[in-house]
Amino acid sequence: QVQLVESGGDSVQPGLSLRLSCAVTGDIFGSYCMGWFRQAPGKEREKVAGVSTVTGRTLYAASVKGRFALSRPRADTLYLDMNNLKPDDTAIYYCAARVGSACDLLPGADYWGQGTQVTVSS
Repeated sequence: QVQLVESGGDSVQPGLSLRLSCAVTGDIFGSYCMGWFRQAPGKEREKVAGVSTVTGRTLYAASVKGRFALSRPRADTLYLDMNNLKPDDTAIYYCAARVGSACDLLPGADYWGQGTQVTVSS
C-alpha cells in the first residue's frame, strides 16, 4: 500500500500557473496507476491525469490536455503542473493510486490523499 500527501494548492488568477506535489510513501516501487483527480462543488470526481509506474505512460483528460502536465521524477514524488488555469479548474485536487500495471482515466482508486484546494478566480 501507499500513503499520499498533496501540497501546493492555492488561489490564483485565470491564465496563471500552479504546481501541485504529491509525496508518496510506503510501497513506492510497486505497480500502480497513479494520478490526479479533482472534484468541484456539485460535480462528480474527475480523473484529470494518470501515469503507469510500470510503463511511465501518461494520460490526460480532454478538459486539461495541453495545459496540465503530470511528471514523476522520482518514485516518491508526483507533480501536476497546471498552466493557463481557468475558473473551471477550481476544485479540490487529489493524488491517488490504483493497484495494477494498467492505467486509464477511470475514476476508481485504492489509495487517496487528503486533497488540496485550487481556486481560480479574478
